[in-house]
Amino acid sequence: MVKIYDTTLRDGSQGEGVTFTGTSKINVAKALDDFGIHYVEGGWPGSNPKDITFFNNIKRVRLKNAKIAAFGSTRRTNKKPDEDKNLRSIVKTEAPVATIFGKSWDLHVREVLRVTPQDNLNMIEDTIAYLKSEGMAVVYDAEHFFDGYKAKPSYALQTLATAQRGGAEIIVLADTNGGVLPHEIGPVFKEVQKRISVPLGIHAHNDSGLAVAVSIEAVNHGAVQVQGTINGYGERCGNADLCSIIPILILKMGIECIPEKNLQKLSVLSRYVSELANLSHARKMPFVGESAFAHKGGVHVDAVMKNPKSYEHVDPSLVGNDRRVLVSELSGKSNVYYKASKYGIDLGSLKDRSKNTKEILKKLKELEESGYQFEGAEGSFDILIKKLTNQFDDYFTLEGFRVITEKRGPRQDVLSEATIKVTVDDEKELTASEGVGPVNALDKALRKALTIFYPTLKEMKLVDYKVRILETNKATEAMVRVLIQSSDSTGMWGTVGVSQNIMEASWLALVDSISYKLMKDEKAGRKIKTANV
Repeated sequence: MVKIYDTTLRDGSQGEGVTFTGTSKINVAKALDDFGIHYVEGGWPGSNPKDITFFNNIKRVRLKNAKIAAFGSTRRTNKKPDEDKNLRSIVKTEAPVATIFGKSWDLHVREVLRVTPQDNLNMIEDTIAYLKSEGMAVVYDAEHFFDGYKAKPSYALQTLATAQRGGAEIIVLADTNGGVLPHEIGPVFKEVQKRISVPLGIHAHNDSGLAVAVSIEAVNHGAVQVQGTINGYGERCGNADLCSIIPILILKMGIECIPEKNLQKLSVLSRYVSELANLSHARKMPFVGESAFAHKGGVHVDAVMKNPKSYEHVDPSLVGNDRRVLVSELSGKSNVYYKASKYGIDLGSLKDRSKNTKEILKKLKELEESGYQFEGAEGSFDILIKKLTNQFDDYFTLEGFRVITEKRGPRQDVLSEATIKVTVDDEKELTASEGVGPVNALDKALRKALTIFYPTLKEMKLVDYKVRILETNKATEAMVRVLIQSSDSTGMWGTVGVSQNIMEASWLALVDSISYKLMKDEKAGRKIKTANV
């Protein structure tokens, strides 16, 4: 069995753009515990107040699977362990595990710590011995081990022997600079195992894009603990991504780590941590990304519909993900058949289906030629199919809108105001709304007008808004594509609009977004109109 050691809350939080609030750190720890992670590294209590608060608060949380680890370095050169403020702060956390890093590379000993090689060994041994005497299990992270081994193997190995003598329960070989190659792991592990009887682990960084491969190779050569982060978050290029390592171990190598039944929670966990880290979820991540099981080419889709194994290395449901079929200028009939089936759209008899499919593909390619893109706008594509097959009824008609943006002075905020007039079942509604920008004002005015007729629109919110310039050589006259992501309590959907006028492009995407919400509610059997309409 391989134990999983998660350092998202410490090493992962050092990644550019990653931010966890105090509450978020607790919530992440609880999610990791529920998933079945064995060790959750909460932070470095000697470095900042937020981590101290985390350790104080996590004591009140009843965890089912995970042991909390407090991180820190070996003692300072001129201090005894019990005099070192950072070590005392680790003990004060009352965490069951202390993870200590020490120097394996003589370059760091000479030029960073600026101590003698023997001083460094003393610091490693008595730091571990002190924490053991305080009742903590000690994980020893041999920082820069592979670089140190390449530079001076005898000294690098001596640091490990010293950690073992100090009482470390596990010794983790760290590729801190992320430069080691997978084929270099085996020979190094074999040499270490000749001299060290303590179990070994691996801690890899992704500076060469190989952190997952290095971690897997380490397991192949006897590593019983893998350290990493959710989504590969971490300093510089990040850490080994546990969202790839865990399914590889379970599904491809048959190695037990977390309970296999929990693997279906992986995609949800990945997205949850992204949200709490205040980052967009990376679409192209293996296993858990939105694009991980997305098929676009017509040949691929045709094959997947016949047998998913033809273009999928694992069943997406095993990791809690979904198969997606994209539509674009590369699409074939199979893409359209698949999407129509998914949305419950009847393309008619065999003869009509062939005709309808050709018309849909023709229109699709025309729209994409003009700048439309439906890969992230499946709501708009659903509406497009229904319109082309005469299965769509407009929920409202635009009579007109006007948007005004003004700034009245150098110290005044810019103000936008939108006025809109719509008709629903021959009843007209004129309304206005202010917003922080013209699109926001238009969105609020449209919803304000339509909510009178369709109350379920109150549940809907706009969660993302993107503008892409399509013809950079035309500067401000260029075509723009607006992509909108909207959501309600049952899911999320994307819509798209294209125009030379950003307001018209936004309007088209907004209309599709609202129409899709109403269409979805109606399909679910919900009453969408007010009684008096």
